[in-house]
Amino acid sequence: MRIGFIDDRPQLVRNGLAIDIAEASGGRFTDADELYENWDAFTEWAGRSVDVPGRAFSIAELQAPSPRPRQVFGIGLNYQAHQIESGLPRPDVPLVFTKFPSSLTGPRGELALPTDQVDWEVELAVVIGRRAHRVARDDAWSHVAGITAAQDVSARDVQMRPAGTPQFSLGKSFPGFTPMGPLLITPDELSDPDDISVSCSVNGVERQSSSTADLIFDVPELIVYLSGVLPLLPGDVILTGTPSGVGMGQRPPAFLKPGDTVVTRVADLTMEHRCVASVA
Repeated sequence: MRIGFIDDRPQLVRNGLAIDIAEASGGRFTDADELYENWDAFTEWAGRSVDVPGRAFSIAELQAPSPRPRQVFGIGLNYQAHQIESGLPRPDVPLVFTKFPSSLTGPRGELALPTDQVDWEVELAVVIGRRAHRVARDDAWSHVAGITAAQDVSARDVQMRPAGTPQFSLGKSFPGFTPMGPLLITPDELSDPDDISVSCSVNGVERQSSSTADLIFDVPELIVYLSGVLPLLPGDVILTGTPSGVGMGQRPPAFLKPGDTVVTRVADLTMEHRCVASVA
């Protein structure tokens, strides 16, 4: 099953057409909150025949597949090749930071650059569908509504301050720094949920290419770890880490400039954003 959001209304996407879920369900699931809070009821309803015509739509109409998450988690240094690239030791536990929800945006549009050290980071994003608290590894995927493409855009100069004790969250939470989409893909559509392709190109040059098979802490392990500390709530988002090839890791470092085009691919999902100068 594939789900998108247009004008805050959930859409069931079938055969390239969008079926308005609120209309088709008779008002049972009108927005993201009702959809994710009642995930079991929604999936049971969606599994039946939905006899409502769909309409054509453009990717530019779509919002992030979880438009209003209460919690957005980022995971640092979680691909083996990226850990080696960074020159930092392999982590013993997941390195967790937050990205503030106001940074979310959709799969198409402009990316404003607030500094001259903005970097790309393709990521697999996981959206929670069922409340998860202290879950076992074998049950972890059952709490996932689906996966989508994401970028953990990062202003490295802001991310790495103050020197010696950096605080990542602000440097990763400027407006538009968490593009997601275009659709949510439910786990049953994935041939192997632990081996999902991820890649990123800048101006047509591929900078990152990997698979979630290279994760140090895979999706179930991240859910076990996070839910062992606090409840994961329906609609929450986990960005699972980025592979090698980030701009900061280039020699010399390379960062995004106005006019650059960033294309993000996760599984068969594609996002595209054009970089522009930030307006003061």
